[in-house]
Amino acid sequence: MRLDYELDEGAERDAAFGFVILQVDETLEADLRRLLPDPGLRLYHSRIPSAPEVTVETLPRMAADLTRAAALLPAHAGLDAIGYACTSAATVMGEGRVSELVAAAHPGVPVTNPLTAVKAACRALGVTRLGLVSPYEPVVSQALRDALEAAGIAVSAFGCFEQKEERLVARISPDSILDALLAIGGRDSQAVFAACTNLRAVEVLAEAERMLGKPVLASNQVMAWHLLRLAGLDAPLGTGGALSDAGLADAD
Repeated sequence: MRLDYELDEGAERDAAFGFVILQVDETLEADLRRLLPDPGLRLYHSRIPSAPEVTVETLPRMAADLTRAAALLPAHAGLDAIGYACTSAATVMGEGRVSELVAAAHPGVPVTNPLTAVKAACRALGVTRLGLVSPYEPVVSQALRDALEAAGIAVSAFGCFEQKEERLVARISPDSILDALLAIGGRDSQAVFAACTNLRAVEVLAEAERMLGKPVLASNQVMAWHLLRLAGLDAPLGTGGALSDAGLADAD
């Protein structure tokens, strides 16, 4: 028999976010459960083909698939903002190019990425001297340093693991990341940033911030914060910390 049914407006929600995640990323989705635990937030994920190694040659290749990957996110869900989850590719491809390619599938929806988000976070926190921890090979790491400094954020201390294989980046231990954050963050900086969505930095943010006594940032954390603020939400991050309550208006 044919069953009767009624339609409604869908599940109640505070906001809906889309994420374009790299095929090789093993970390972001677990981090999002920590960062955005509010059950009223709807999170939609799409994967984009990506190379097993992060280099200035492989990163721009994602441009060919970015619009198609973004189009797999459900437009009918009323997305409030979309995050392209790759710090290094946003750096090498360019933030504007990333936004343009995503907007081709979702016109009018705000777009962010970890590079755009960390710059907004630094403005919100009043940070102009940043310590940087990177897993990337030196050429990619230098591109990120250059992008931050072009935005008026001096990289006052820097260290990198010099690992270009994504599978191994996801296996750098949280203890190693904590040691790196403490070593770099303990120098002449107002905050320290751990780059890369595949790096398990979110697991040690609170401890590093407590030990350093200054803001500690990470790619997945700043992107989650920026998405909330782009959606007009003042909700704190599930991990707490100095950034958690900062408003986007503070970044202007």
